[in-house]
Amino acid sequence: MDMATIASDRLSAGISTLGAELRHLTDSGGRELQWDGDPAFWTGRAPILFPVIGALAGGCYRLDGVSYPMPKHGFARRASFDIVDQTADAVSFRLAATDATRAIYPFEFRLDIRFSLAGAKLTVAATIANAGETAMPASFGFHPALRWPLPYGQPRNAHIVCFAQEEPAPVRRIDAQGLLRAEPQPTPVLGNTLALRDDLFVDDALIFDRLESRRLTYGAANAPRLAMEFADFPTLGVWTKPGAGFICIEPWQGSADPVGYAGDIRDKPGIMAIAPGDSKCFAMHISLTE
Repeated sequence: MDMATIASDRLSAGISTLGAELRHLTDSGGRELQWDGDPAFWTGRAPILFPVIGALAGGCYRLDGVSYPMPKHGFARRASFDIVDQTADAVSFRLAATDATRAIYPFEFRLDIRFSLAGAKLTVAATIANAGETAMPASFGFHPALRWPLPYGQPRNAHIVCFAQEEPAPVRRIDAQGLLRAEPQPTPVLGNTLALRDDLFVDDALIFDRLESRRLTYGAANAPRLAMEFADFPTLGVWTKPGAGFICIEPWQGSADPVGYAGDIRDKPGIMAIAPGDSKCFAMHISLTE
């Protein structure tokens, strides 16, 4: 596993070639904003979710009458990416189709992930290209695990997620197999504010699939916060393991299989179809605000 390091005058970041995963994000004082991957809770830090998000019914998806195995959140997070370009403040990674990926995902994809820093802002931009001759079904998501609490002296129970707009719509939850339940649940958001508590996550993630906002802030009052922007994504997951020192705020295009889903992946809710020779782009911005 190799690590690429980039920096600006306000932030520095370390990204692994394994999964093109952000593994460190530190401020100018050397304070770590990123979860450390403690295996007592969760070894992930910021996996890239492709070509599926979440769990599949039976661990497989169906395509044109054929069943293919696929791990939760897809294979990109366990794959070795190549570094294709690097400067002092930016680095680009690439994953392309191989015989191993074609065996479980028979498409000629190319996935490029670019990390760049400008002042107090980290931008992560993904481009998914279809170099094949048939439409390519896919989902894509980011999964950054941010420290909870942030390293600015405020207690865990003072941290909130503040959405750009009010979020009155119900949320979705998953069952014990990780599949999306049909029944919506009352939102824990009051107005535009989600007060973070461990008991919110006893039943796993909160899934906002009727989201109004594409911007939010995370942190405590009277302390630096993190602002996130994710204009390209219709769905947001918020997740932790109760008692762990992280909160994941996850922009998604797609989600887990609905309970009982047995159709073709092309017809699954949230799946996008990338035409031959075409590409889709997604970006997430994380900024440290004083």
